[in-house]
Amino acid sequence: MRLMNFSLLYVVCFCFLIIAGCMVGPNYHPPQVSVPSSWTGTNGQTTSAVDLVRWWTQFNDPNLNSLITRAVMSNLDLKQAQSRLRQARFQRKVVSAGLWPTVDATGSYTRRQTAGSSKTKTNPSKSDLWQSGLDALWELDIFGGVRRNIEASDADIIFAVEDQRDVLVTLAGEVALNYVELRGFQQQVVIAQNNLAAQKHTAELTRQRFGSGLVGALDVANADAQVGTTASQIPVLQSSAQQTIYTLSVLLGQEPTALLAELSPVSDIPYTSPTLPSELPSDLLRRRPDIRRAEAQIHGATARIGVATADLFPKFNLTGSAGYQSSSLGSMINSRNVFWAIGPSIDWQIFNAGSVRANIEVQKALTEQAGLAYQKTVLTALQDVENALIAYSYEQQRHTALEDTVAANRKAVDLATQLYSQGQTEFLNVLDSQRSLYTAELALVLSTSNLSTDMVALYKALGGGWEEETPMTVKDNVKAKSEPNLPEKPNKYLEKIE
Repeated sequence: MRLMNFSLLYVVCFCFLIIAGCMVGPNYHPPQVSVPSSWTGTNGQTTSAVDLVRWWTQFNDPNLNSLITRAVMSNLDLKQAQSRLRQARFQRKVVSAGLWPTVDATGSYTRRQTAGSSKTKTNPSKSDLWQSGLDALWELDIFGGVRRNIEASDADIIFAVEDQRDVLVTLAGEVALNYVELRGFQQQVVIAQNNLAAQKHTAELTRQRFGSGLVGALDVANADAQVGTTASQIPVLQSSAQQTIYTLSVLLGQEPTALLAELSPVSDIPYTSPTLPSELPSDLLRRRPDIRRAEAQIHGATARIGVATADLFPKFNLTGSAGYQSSSLGSMINSRNVFWAIGPSIDWQIFNAGSVRANIEVQKALTEQAGLAYQKTVLTALQDVENALIAYSYEQQRHTALEDTVAANRKAVDLATQLYSQGQTEFLNVLDSQRSLYTAELALVLSTSNLSTDMVALYKALGGGWEEETPMTVKDNVKAKSEPNLPEKPNKYLEKIE
């Protein structure tokens, strides 16, 4: 009974040490960075509040909405990110188990023979020993090594959550960009075919005038050459369009030809109103998943300094065992055959050739690298937004000029064709005007496509494409059930870990 009282005293003392124990290593503090108060690339353009969560709906294209929704359901990169999140959550359970004791069930049977003695004339004797019980070990986290490891695992979960969101942002942007490119290629094919028809008509007119002796063979050759040049460009554009459909199919997690029938019909380039989102640079730090992911990486690296520092200090263990042992299996379960033992132990590395302190410096260097990576991520994000803003601003000016150019070239073609048919101008003027119109129309289509892709790039740079329902702390993120909301069936694309 006295031994049992001492054992209970040991338990109480060690539990008190746990409660009073500290966590070694630095505490995490969010990084502080300075960002400009406004964007310079807006150039005075109109801004408005935009739903960044479902930014693709601004283009009013049902096909685009459907593609992005299906991509979120089946994209393989996103599924890998979801798997990494599940891995991080289960890894935290592995680490947090270090706070609790481990208990092992044991059982053994031993048959033993003792040697006899010639002096005493005793014969060898045999005996049996049956034993079963439980062995327990509890490493007390007095200096916080395990708790720092749990803190690092919490940060890893946040990293995985933000990584998944970053994949979601990238996926929505890639689907939209490829869709815009597809419609751009299709419109270029339409323009090429229309110009080819006009050029064939001009070539036929030239041949008629040649038959009447009004023009020479050179005009006929030039007209036929122009027809051939335009016709040769159409297969290249059709090939690019079909390859873009293949890319979209793979983004949706399907075989390359799966969307051919759906997307082959020609459609207009999706276009949104010429207004820019009103988000400020300071919103970027909260909105961009890659910035939040980089911050979580700093947190995890900082916590691992504490994990490494805890190895400088002794480790305290509480061990215990209890069970039954008997020479007979049938009589083993008896109160007289009970045995138990309990007691503390200490383990302290006295000499390790400096490996522990070197590991601490390694973790400090990794934390420094994570801090520098965070700063670079912020600067890159600011650059992405400014690039998209300035590109959209100047493309608008180019688009306006090209619209005027196309209108003027169409008038020039009509006038040159009319004068040529009346014999009042040379065929070279018709040829030049048709070439200029074709070039201007292609440039206008490309500019329209660029306006849309610049806007997609802006939405992507602002971190659009996911929603956080409530502000989340580290602890909240560990138990998080709110994942990026989507336009349809937001809760079915991601498995949850309870």
